Amino acid sequence: MTLDPEPPAAQTNIANPKVLDPVAAAAEAEEADRSEDNWGILRRLLPYLWPAGRSDLKLRITGAFACLILGKLTLVVVPIIFGKTVDAMSRVEGAYKAGGVEASSVLAIPLMLILGFGLARFLSQGFQQLRDALFAKAGFHAQRDVSVETFNHLHALSLRFHLERRTGGLARVIDRGTKSIEFLLRFAMFNIVPTLFEILMASAILWYMLGIEYALVVLVTVGLYIVVTFMVTEWRLAFRRKMNARDTEANTKAVDSILNYETVKYFNNEDMERERFEQAARGYEAAAVKSYVSLTILNAGQGFVISVGFITLLIMSAHGIRAGEMTVGHFTMVQMYLLQLAVPLNMLGFVYREIKQSLVDMGRMFKMMDVPQEVEDAPGALDLAVTDAEVSFENVEFHYDVERPILKGVTFNVPGGKTTAIVGSTGAGKSTISRALFRFYDVSGGQIAIDGQNIANVTQASLRASIGVVPQDTVLFNDTIFYNIAYGRPEATFEEVIEAARLAQIHDFIASIPSGYDTLVGERGLKLSGGEKQRVAIARTILKNPPILLLDEATSALDTHTEQEIQESLNEISRNRTTLIIAHRLSTVVHADEILVLDGGRITERGRHQELLDMNGSYAAMWNRQLEAAKAAETLAKVEEY
Repeated sequence: MTLDPEPPAAQTNIANPKVLDPVAAAAEAEEADRSEDNWGILRRLLPYLWPAGRSDLKLRITGAFACLILGKLTLVVVPIIFGKTVDAMSRVEGAYKAGGVEASSVLAIPLMLILGFGLARFLSQGFQQLRDALFAKAGFHAQRDVSVETFNHLHALSLRFHLERRTGGLARVIDRGTKSIEFLLRFAMFNIVPTLFEILMASAILWYMLGIEYALVVLVTVGLYIVVTFMVTEWRLAFRRKMNARDTEANTKAVDSILNYETVKYFNNEDMERERFEQAARGYEAAAVKSYVSLTILNAGQGFVISVGFITLLIMSAHGIRAGEMTVGHFTMVQMYLLQLAVPLNMLGFVYREIKQSLVDMGRMFKMMDVPQEVEDAPGALDLAVTDAEVSFENVEFHYDVERPILKGVTFNVPGGKTTAIVGSTGAGKSTISRALFRFYDVSGGQIAIDGQNIANVTQASLRASIGVVPQDTVLFNDTIFYNIAYGRPEATFEEVIEAARLAQIHDFIASIPSGYDTLVGERGLKLSGGEKQRVAIARTILKNPPILLLDEATSALDTHTEQEIQESLNEISRNRTTLIIAHRLSTVVHADEILVLDGGRITERGRHQELLDMNGSYAAMWNRQLEAAKAAETLAKVEEY
């Protein structure tokens, strides 16, 4: 076979890939998400906002909308009251200068108007605050429901999905998606729609009181303002999308690098990791600068439109006053309406951009929620009923890719209470057998049965409750030792947790450290050694007390001395349990009732340890190689000691 002498240029520098550029991929995803049906996203959100069976939340939402309408109605009369107050003050001033009234009565005449103006302002703010208070529970309840459903869906997805995921990017999608819900609900319902309502109300009042030309000027000014805002904001969205793509990339690289802290140190690649992160940060910086500069252009355009509207209304009002058709109060009222409308309009660009981005973020989250479950319970599936805990593989076939079969007609039986070991070279399909038994994947042919029940026809929860797993790489939660052991059976008492730790031969170690069972194990259990983590995993499985035990390369990552100690614990917990051992080191399976040799997805040899050695086949060859390697290591250790 001839190797390509010229690898793709994009892969010559892993710190700066060209082909599989995550920013390009994120940008493509962002662009694809823009084509999503926004109304469809809103329709999908509606059941969370208006949940069935929650009359209390529906009442809150109805009350919030009532407060919204009352607040806007109150707000649109504020300029009218203020205009009448100005006219009243002008008349009082004129009368006072003419000597028609006493000085003490100057403020008495318009006092009710002044109080009415203050009351209207207060009520408009009061209704707004009451609206927010009423809606808060409904909005955050919707956000919680979506986030919990997303969390549950992620746990329901197949192992294949989680092996292919990018943790940092996935966390960002969920975080943005859930946060966008509250923003979208609050600003779409309480900013955009109410502002349009206020504009129409103000225009109708101006038409009625002053004439259609004033209403038209306000409508044209607002219309131009909206057009300018939307056009410039659409242009700015390209920078925003690039900022988000770079932000996601930087977060993904940061999380990935921190999770692999030890690997970074092993290869002295801190500078490369910094450069990879800084490259994304530089991209974010460049996009952020462009976004900020474009914001100044948007603000200038908005300011120009509002200024032109103001000037036009000032000129029209001045002509109206000179012609005796308007009062100073009318003049003030017109300007106040435009100023009052300018406040929510100033946020229009921000709100429009954020609503569009919120729809994109929610669309991506909902798209992730639409990823189908690869492994699902069959309709009407019953709980697994374990009696003897007999495990049977019957002509099982499996492939991750159709063109690359992994298991090819594997058949074996593990009687209840017995131990069967599966050995073989790397890539033979050993771990696939454990994943198929635990039903991380469904087999493509044949069946796996426990006590005669096809595991594809029972509930996943009952199946997994019956199997205890001690994996090769034990990853612990960043919590206490007690929490990690009790994870095997959360309702267990403290005494039961201690007993499990004793059986796993880790209680004495835990008791010797200052914080005991309250000791935090660190991210992924990094504060514990490999042997200590394995003992915690064994204690956790002991506490679970399953009828079937699966040991998946449980000691392959440990040194010989630690392996021997752990093996004693494993032998203890596997006693009287149906046990399936996936192993690379043959010394750990010599006690098995049956040993299966897997090669190329098929069982090529089977028997007890001595029987397989007598066959002088592949098992005997592996045994001899490992024996020679162990002797060589022992000789080297003696030489180094000498």
